[in-house]
Amino acid sequence: MNIERAASAIKFEHMYKIQANPSGSRSIEVSDEHLKTIDQYQLLRNLTDSNGIIDEAVLDKLKFTVRSLLESSDNSQPEEKKELLDLCLDVIYNNNMKAFGLHQLVLLYIEWKSKQTVQEV
Repeated sequence: MNIERAASAIKFEHMYKIQANPSGSRSIEVSDEHLKTIDQYQLLRNLTDSNGIIDEAVLDKLKFTVRSLLESSDNSQPEEKKELLDLCLDVIYNNNMKAFGLHQLVLLYIEWKSKQTVQEV
């Protein structure tokens, strides 16, 4: 394998670290792939009520939505299901994920999405 092919086979991805609690003693690592999966399934769209507060009920709503997607997903696309499962295991169902962490994830997603939009233009 030549160097060009080897370099193109390597997948470079950014890792972000979000704070999972107010004291900062716990964190969750989030990758570009996780953010792309959130974007692909629009998991954060219409997640909060009109008050915009992210609490444990909102986190539960997200978990129910993802679980429903996993149960109803088509088996003909196992790679997409794998990405959703990775997001669940690494981020959404992470033991450290609480309402505070979800709020940080939303903020990270907004920042990431704005950078993606700028790069496309």
